[in-house]
Amino acid sequence: MSLSINNLSVSYGSNKVLNQLCIGDLKPGSFTALLGPNAAGKSTLFKAIAGLIKVQSASVHLHGENMDRCSRTQRAKLIAYLPQSFYTSLALSVFESVLLSLKQQSSWRVKESDTIKVAQTLVLLKISDLADKDVSELSGGQKQLVALARVLVVEPKVILLDEPTSALDLHHQLAMLTLIKQLTHSRKIITVAALHDVNLAAKFCDHLVLLNKGVIQAEGVPGDVLAMPLLGETYQVSTSLEYSNRGDLYVDAQLLASA
Repeated sequence: MSLSINNLSVSYGSNKVLNQLCIGDLKPGSFTALLGPNAAGKSTLFKAIAGLIKVQSASVHLHGENMDRCSRTQRAKLIAYLPQSFYTSLALSVFESVLLSLKQQSSWRVKESDTIKVAQTLVLLKISDLADKDVSELSGGQKQLVALARVLVVEPKVILLDEPTSALDLHHQLAMLTLIKQLTHSRKIITVAALHDVNLAAKFCDHLVLLNKGVIQAEGVPGDVLAMPLLGETYQVSTSLEYSNRGDLYVDAQLLASA
């Protein structure tokens, strides 16, 4: 039971963004960090896995089922994608926005069980106090939490998170990733998050994938990937893998000396 991606290629015009990309089997309960510099192809990869863009070639299998044979609605029930920024032009409250996400995957008739599920999701993310607020009036961090609620309420098998901590301060970054890791394990979700902070990836994730120029550079457990000279080469910095007093991994990075 796993998610696997084989020979995935995507081009925008003559520009090849992903080139025959392969990722090994990702198991339920695993939390993977997708690392790589800007324009490495991370967002494109997520959209391709979720079936939101056209691909030249690909084989995406979830629990042995070929996702290309599923309708977009069926695929969305299994694989949820949370983009970098959440925007809506509709005048909706937080509660209505999360309920709308839930009902997009089922009949439009709202049942009591639907409202209970939405309420429980808001409690889980500690944003019940925002239930009646208009989404457009929220801060960037609050919108990010609402976007996560819209994903979790559907109860997908796979969650793809594109920079889920980008609009959050340090306290809320740690709180969100702690919650995501807990839910990944307890609900047996396959979670993949694009993260710029390699130290957050080391702290929370059990599997790392390093992407650059549309090609997987390295893949494996944090201690192996973060120790590779290839990590620094990918980001064009000098890196060394260190350990904190508590034994946690962290990457010390320095700018390369000018030639």
